[in-house]
Amino acid sequence: MNTKYTVLFSFLLIGVFCFSQNMKEGFSYLETGKYQKAETFFKTVLKEYPTNKTARLCYGRAVGLNGNAAEAKTIFTDLVKDYPNDFEVKLNYGESLLWNQEFNLAKAYYQKLITEDAKSFPALLGFANTLSNLKEYDQALTYVNKALEISPGNPNAMTSKKYIYLGHAYTKQQAQQYAEAENVLKECLSLFANDTNALLNLANLYLIMDELDKAKATYDTLLNSSKNVSNKIIVLNGWALIEHLKGKEKLALKTSQLAYDSLNENIAATITQQTTERYIQALIWNKKYKKATNLIDELISAQPNENWILALRATLNVYKSNFKKSLADYNQILVNDSTSFDGNLGKANALKALGRYDEAIAAAEKTLTFYNNQKDATNFIKELDTKFTPFYDGKAAYTFDNGDNEAFSVQNAVEFPFSTRLKLLGNYTYRTTNNTVTNNKATSHAISTGLEYQLLPNMTFKGTFGLTSANAETNDYTQLLADLSLNIKPFKLQTLDIGYKREIQSFNADLLDREIVQNNFYANYNVSTNFNLGWFTQYYYTSQNDNNSRHLLFTSLYYNILSKPSLKVGVNYQYITFENQVPTIYFSPKKFNAGEVFLNLIKDENVTKPSEWFYELTAATGLQYIEDQDSQSTYRFQGKLGYKFSDRCLVNIFGTRSNIASATAAGFTFTEVGVRLKWWFDGKSVEVR
Repeated sequence: MNTKYTVLFSFLLIGVFCFSQNMKEGFSYLETGKYQKAETFFKTVLKEYPTNKTARLCYGRAVGLNGNAAEAKTIFTDLVKDYPNDFEVKLNYGESLLWNQEFNLAKAYYQKLITEDAKSFPALLGFANTLSNLKEYDQALTYVNKALEISPGNPNAMTSKKYIYLGHAYTKQQAQQYAEAENVLKECLSLFANDTNALLNLANLYLIMDELDKAKATYDTLLNSSKNVSNKIIVLNGWALIEHLKGKEKLALKTSQLAYDSLNENIAATITQQTTERYIQALIWNKKYKKATNLIDELISAQPNENWILALRATLNVYKSNFKKSLADYNQILVNDSTSFDGNLGKANALKALGRYDEAIAAAEKTLTFYNNQKDATNFIKELDTKFTPFYDGKAAYTFDNGDNEAFSVQNAVEFPFSTRLKLLGNYTYRTTNNTVTNNKATSHAISTGLEYQLLPNMTFKGTFGLTSANAETNDYTQLLADLSLNIKPFKLQTLDIGYKREIQSFNADLLDREIVQNNFYANYNVSTNFNLGWFTQYYYTSQNDNNSRHLLFTSLYYNILSKPSLKVGVNYQYITFENQVPTIYFSPKKFNAGEVFLNLIKDENVTKPSEWFYELTAATGLQYIEDQDSQSTYRFQGKLGYKFSDRCLVNIFGTRSNIASATAAGFTFTEVGVRLKWWFDGKSVEVR
């Protein structure tokens, strides 16, 4: 029951004929919100005076305000029949329509009342509240102002006016008309200075707009306007979320800890719940999973089926990559409440992580049926749509080394999804290379096409076949290209790639001229952990048509220091051995060992927003051992810098500089610079619903 209607018509009781001194007791119950007692009182009165209009009115109001809107409407309907010209009775009937949320009927009814008495304060205010519930906010504001002209400063009318502003702003926010929502809230605050509800709505709007500094300033205003403990806790909760959104997880936890430690038995239950929820979230953000688990377990023991607690456990399992457990909790939330925002969108995220993309999109779209145009849900669908939108990815590169080799290449790749499980792949590469000393030149063209198919949610097959055509100094030829692989996620936080790749050694003109075909059999294995440590291992066995073969082992142990942007450090080790040594043709040691330490900094282009920069930098240094020679120091620098012009287009430049012998087939110091363009066609994804 909306409390703003509770005392809306209390003036009706003033001057009503009091047929018994004891009736004052019932009036007092109504005026003080003791509706159950009022209902019982007037029901007793009506046993003795069943036709008394005042008792019937008061009984109807008590019933309605006590939560039985339908019965109250019946009571007032009978009163209207008995007193068709009584304006006071009509006003109560109009209010009963509001209690029953029959807003369209209420709108028509109040229009008649205002026609009958254009100066009736309760009629004007009731009509304003009706229009507000119908989201006709401009008209609602007009009529609440008319009510205030009759009763200036009336607290009920002022409360209604405030909520009209808040409702109007929320509607604009849901429509993603953020500037207009901001203006409405600022206008509200100009009339209701430092109002807590308005400030909280404005802060939340700024969070949605990603205007984090403005959100912080708004929370500061709320804190300075009221020094009570509850407001302080609310502000600390808001600050903690802001720090999280800025990627400052430790500060978010420290702030949330202050709020959590401030809780006591005098704090409202809703604030206690919000604060506990934020504190556990902050623990999860900081990967303090054991402590978060203990707190969640305590809450579930006390309240085993509360949605907000189930949502916390589901979030924890998402962070720990226990997506099946997370999905189970989200499903239980939806059993409890099919309209739950956390349940529906949380389920969508869990399904996406499990590779069940069609179901994920369906869950997100179901969210929108309950929360029209909600930003998180629309962004989720937009992100998945982008994943299944055809695109072109092209890059041009210039390469040179200290062996006097130069090369220019252009690579063009296209991807066209037919569904969330099946994609068509295409690639064309042009490469021209020459040696500036020997003047040897060669050109190659390579074209391939194939498919990528998701066999299971955790297993994807990729296969391409094509041809390469080379024109060299003494040899022109065409060779078959092939690339077949399986990407498998055998367990949580683990990925395995196994594959076969047939290619031509094309690094320089001399190698192209020799028509060396490589048949590579490989496996990549990556293990991540919930404590920031990761381990990647790669193994290649290569068989060549010049009767040589190669074994290559690469392994990397790394530690993630930051997540936004991604910063990791680690150590790499590489071992290479060739069956035959042909150093005058290409780098082919009997044994080669290299170790390095590295630092990698990434702002991922996939999570970069339009009109923002993205980047990647890798710096490494170490030692290499070729055969039985003395150790040699090594270095490696890789970087890229790009700009995302829109959701459909990004461009970046890239470069590499390395003196690691295995970096090129010839074993020389190597440099590459280039530019890349990625374009999503038409901004339209395949139909995946």
